[in-house]
This record gives sequence, structure tokens and C-alpha cells, in this order.
Amino acid sequence: MIHGTSSTGQAPWRAELAAAVCDPEELLRALELPWDLLPAARRAHHLFPLRVPRAYLARITPGDPQDPLLRQVLPLDLEEVIAPGDSRDPVGDLAAQLVPGVLHKYEGRVLLTATGACAIHCRYCFRRHFPYAKANAARDRWRPAVAHLAADLSIREVILSGGDPLTLGDDKLAELTRALEGVPHIKRLRLHTRVPVVIPSRVDEALLDWLGRTSLSVVMVLHVNHAREIDEAVAGACARLRKAGVTLLNQSVLLAGVNDDAETLTQLSERLFEAGVLPYYLHMLDRVEGAAHFAVEEAFAMGLLEALRVRLPGYLVPRLVREEAGASAKLPVLAVGAGARCR
Repeated sequence: MIHGTSSTGQAPWRAELAAAVCDPEELLRALELPWDLLPAARRAHHLFPLRVPRAYLARITPGDPQDPLLRQVLPLDLEEVIAPGDSRDPVGDLAAQLVPGVLHKYEGRVLLTATGACAIHCRYCFRRHFPYAKANAARDRWRPAVAHLAADLSIREVILSGGDPLTLGDDKLAELTRALEGVPHIKRLRLHTRVPVVIPSRVDEALLDWLGRTSLSVVMVLHVNHAREIDEAVAGACARLRKAGVTLLNQSVLLAGVNDDAETLTQLSERLFEAGVLPYYLHMLDRVEGAAHFAVEEAFAMGLLEALRVRLPGYLVPRLVREEAGASAKLPVLAVGAGARCR
């Protein structure tokens, strides 16, 4: 069911959000995984809670602890390891916060942490330690955030992130959009979200109505790391968003054991394009405490980029980037001679 409401008057996506698997034992049972994974999963769950929507769970192969989708959500004892260079604030978010929930790192655009809630808890999340209770643009009905945006004439784009902005109701999102539309120099609204991927029913008539009514140009940056994350329901959600005039891009994170080979990344770009989504960024892992086991060496990543440039047309090759605290933009990671092979 995509449109309308349930018999209780609740939108289906809200029911799916509430029904997400949040207990390690339930996860292991549902996926027929070895019980010896449970003690470590429970310990890591206390460090960063487990959360997996059932629509996403259905795409994971039962009985396979190495499934690339499972690896993104299964708590492991490796999360207790803190490697040299790891940080609780790896990209300098807190230093870039000017008013609660407003991160101003790059010229011409700001990011709003619209909420601390996510539909899925990715184990490599670079904001797994972020103090959302204090740094949330929605806490005071957006007033300080919008006042800051209105006072800075250089800001042309607002990025909604979090958490995940699409865990908010359409009424709250519409309220914010109306406020932003009242600031003449703001032209674009960008949403960074994983919700249409993990709960595709979120792309319902109410959301599409809100997106269709705004005078701002809307860009939605999805977060897909593996081709198997795009099933027919996700492809349908993307089609509905495109029909509503939304520009769809994707950013991935390069993750050991998930997508760190050229064939997997090639299949991802091809599947994204089939769903009407252009590859945008392939991020090096942000070195957050608890995620070191996902790290891929930069030299290896450059080799993967070179392989993608050989296999794919240039428009399907994502930009390999890393983020550094205090930098004025994302920093490109380029393979030697790669530019000559773009086509």
C-alpha cells in the first residue's frame, strides 16, 4: 500500500517506521543467523542502537552473516575498537554549528540537522555520537535557523539532513518550506535521505503534494551502497519522485565487505541509472569511533575509481571524495590519469 492511510488513520510509512526491528535477538531470529553473534550484537547495540525497517530486512539473504546489506546494520564487537585517528566528530560538525542545528561549512549553502531520528541505523554512521538533543534545528520551530539564513545573503541552498528529514511529518516539512520560501535569496532545497530506500512507502501522495507545491528547486540525495538495496518498491518510489519534478542523486560510502570491489560498484551505478538516479558521490569512510572495520585504504579506493572509469560512461562514475574538518569543500580523491578516460 502506497497511497492513503491505514484503517487506524495512520500513514503506512509511519506504521513501518514504528515496526522496525530494534532488538538484536529478533534480528538474528528473523534472518536465521548464528546465535554466537548475539553477545557482541547486544554490546554494540548499547553503544549505538540497532534499527532496521522490515522492508529493508526482506532484502537481506537469510543465514548469511556476510550479506552486504546485513553488514551495514548488524552490530558487531568490532565497534568496541577505537583505531588511531578515529573521532566522535570526524568531520567537524560541532565547530561548524552557528546556531542550533545549522551547520555552515561551505559557501552558498548550509545544512540543517532537522531531526535526530533515522529510519535505519547504519553502523558506519558518522553522526552516531552527534548531540542531537542540543543541536536540532526543529527544537524551536525553525525560528533561529531561518533567521540566520535570512541574514546571510550568500546562502542560496538549504540542505536538510539529520538524522533523516523524511522521518518528519509532511506538515512539519511544509512549515519549514514555507519559511524558506519567504527568504528571497534561497533558491534550492536539498534533502539527504535514506528513507525512500529503506521505507519506500514514505513516498506517498502527501509527500508528493508537498514537494510539488514548493517554489524551491528540490534535489533529493539518496543513500544507496549496494545494487540490491534497490528493489521494485524503491524503483517505484524513485519514479514517483521524478514525476513530481525532484532531481535524484545518490551518494554512497565505500565500505569494506559491502561494496569495495569494482563489479559491485559498477552494478550499483547501473542499477541507480535504471531507477532514474545519478551517482553523485562515493565517500571515503568518515573515521568515526566504532566504524574502523569499514575503512578502505585510499590507494585501493583510487584503483577502484580507475576501474569504474574504464567500465562506465563518465556520467555514471561517482566522484570519489573525502571530507576533512575545516575544509572549504569535499576533497576529491583522484586516480592518476583518470581524467583522460572520462567519456
